[in-house]
Amino acid sequence: MKLKIIEYPNPLLKQKCAPVERVTTETRTLIDNMFETMYAANGVGLAAPQVGIKQRVLIIDVGQIVDGESRPHPIALVNPTFQSQEGKITWEEGCLSLPDLIVPVERSEKVVVNALDPDGKEIKILGEQLLAVALQHEIDHLDGIILVDRLSRLKRDMYRKKLEKHEPIEEHIEDPKQVPAGLRKPYIG
Repeated sequence: MKLKIIEYPNPLLKQKCAPVERVTTETRTLIDNMFETMYAANGVGLAAPQVGIKQRVLIIDVGQIVDGESRPHPIALVNPTFQSQEGKITWEEGCLSLPDLIVPVERSEKVVVNALDPDGKEIKILGEQLLAVALQHEIDHLDGIILVDRLSRLKRDMYRKKLEKHEPIEEHIEDPKQVPAGLRKPYIG
């Protein structure tokens, strides 16, 4: 089931999420619904607070290259924490909850994240480049940190005023694939 993505300035985006006590059928259903929502929005990541759920759950699919072709590679993490972070990379990030905002963000180039998978088993994920950026971006969401927090107050105010005047084109199109390719952006989440 496709869920509604909460957009800035909704205060839910600024709240820190509680850990999931136990991975349940409801947790797995949430993960499935989040994937459906993220794919429909052309995203590469989505955190539970972006769909109004204050739990430490995130999903990512930056794809992977197999035999020279890009293929889906969905990752779902419950209660993710960083084990290590190293290096620096600057990435132009967008977010499904912040339409039409792209912000250059300095992140760790390589991360190792510990979490639970959808079956409640402990896993470790190594992320480099885009996967590392997406992991950091989505874990920020779980901690109530969003891209506008990385802007100066002036730029944040300008963005808010722009949102008040602007209706995104994708709001009026049922099938996101019908949006002209130049207007679709692979938002991290």
